[in-house]
Amino acid sequence: MYELRLLCPETHVETLCEALDALDALSVSVEDADAHTEAEQPLFGEPGMPAPREGWQRSLLVALFPAEDAAQEAARLLALQDFFADSRVVGIQHVPDQDWVRLTQSQFAPVDITPTFWIVPSWHEPPAEAKQLIRLDPGLAFGTGTHPTTRMCLRWIARHGAPGEPHKLGRVLDYGCGSGILAIGAGKFGAVEIDAVDIDPAAVEATRINADTNHVQLNAGLPELVDPAEGRYQTVLANILATPLKVLAPLLVAHVAAGGDLVLAGILERQADELKEAYAPYIQLEVTDTEDGWILMTGHKPA
Repeated sequence: MYELRLLCPETHVETLCEALDALDALSVSVEDADAHTEAEQPLFGEPGMPAPREGWQRSLLVALFPAEDAAQEAARLLALQDFFADSRVVGIQHVPDQDWVRLTQSQFAPVDITPTFWIVPSWHEPPAEAKQLIRLDPGLAFGTGTHPTTRMCLRWIARHGAPGEPHKLGRVLDYGCGSGILAIGAGKFGAVEIDAVDIDPAAVEATRINADTNHVQLNAGLPELVDPAEGRYQTVLANILATPLKVLAPLLVAHVAAGGDLVLAGILERQADELKEAYAPYIQLEVTDTEDGWILMTGHKPA
């Protein structure tokens, strides 16, 4: 493998990325050319919101090619184009072969949710203190247990459920299931008849695979799996983002059975009042957990 590295202004990034794709680059990444210098310009965006700017003033494009001659030919052809006038080739270099699977695995270690409840990748031995664990490998779907929103939801499940006591969590709906980690966690803590839904078919498939790995029985599918008129659950979990959670307020609350609980995550601390207002006509929300600027909000429907 060989890297072709290009320096270009912000206005040329999209055009050059398209050109590199047309030249059969295996991948193209964009970095801040001034990173780690006094000229660095961090781009901070909020979840669910567009970035304040589309790119950096000076960007470094790194295109990967299968062979050196392909990278050199791409550099030669780009140099002939009018849109390349304000850009330049930084260099072409060989990328040494690596065991990418082992490298990826090294980035994921067991995650403690509580002192006795852990998320453990398949290539790790469970910690001695893990009485309950979920075997979960990084995949295409969101949810490996490392993000604060996922951890807070799992903590809530561990505190309110109990293995062998299905009446505590009861029938559970995981809305926006991602990897299925919340549904699986609920299964580990006594939930019965678990439904997990997501708009992404890849997430549905990941949920089914992860549930099988963890010996948890559940129903996974697209949102149509849940009957809006009849679906009632003792526990409804939704770890998405604030904006879709506000839109889904009437739907999610309608799925909560009398005496049941609604658990919401993917919410920043500053968005608490927005969520309370959006759900006020249906259920009263309160902040019940916080971590790294994120909050968990829950509501209880009267019996």
